[in-house]
Amino acid sequence: MPRQVDHAGRRRLIAEAVCRLADERGLEGVTLRDVAARAQVSMGAVQRCFRTKEEMLVFALGHIGEQVMDRVQARLVRSPAQSAGTALGHAVTEISLLREEHRAEARVWLAFVAQAAVSEVLAGTLKANYATLHEAFTRLIAEAAEAGEDADGAGRLDARREARTLLALADGLTTHVLIGHLTPEEAYDVLHAHLAGLWERSAGSTPRAEAGPPPAGPAPDGTSTRGRTRG
Repeated sequence: MPRQVDHAGRRRLIAEAVCRLADERGLEGVTLRDVAARAQVSMGAVQRCFRTKEEMLVFALGHIGEQVMDRVQARLVRSPAQSAGTALGHAVTEISLLREEHRAEARVWLAFVAQAAVSEVLAGTLKANYATLHEAFTRLIAEAAEAGEDADGAGRLDARREARTLLALADGLTTHVLIGHLTPEEAYDVLHAHLAGLWERSAGSTPRAEAGPPPAGPAPDGTSTRGRTRG
């Protein structure tokens, strides 16, 4: 009886091999042969999963996005009663890829962004990912602003524009930390200050969300982050 092949699992295995090679060599150094060797599968297995290198790269890019979003969801599940403002702070912290354990992922992500500048297919995948994040940020900002508004505060915030700004800020901080222009602590402080200003512009109220390291990690001021985020 023929051996059953887990094609979805094999595609993920190949995507992880692509990411490891991209981290070491950049995307220019990723070949189908090297990916097969790193994934410990045959060239034929790679070609049965992906017809071209570009198709393989598109899947690998989507794989990275799924990993980040899975972490965002896991972070939110750990605190199911949090407000939209707190959820936004957690989400933007995760997608910024600022923590040391996500440094390799940040390098690979930026390698894909650079390649997307000359690849319409990769650019299309990235634009779709950004559009999804933009919609999620817009919804959370609108919900948080509405929850904190008084009668005079309605309509004070353009949620779509603020979401666009926050998404661009998160991407920029990823780059600045990766090249060493900012430390992760300095980047977290920038995120926290931006979110604080966002809620102040929303309704003249006290901030309801803070960006920072994971709950047990050091905050930019050196104190524990447990209990600092307000819902």
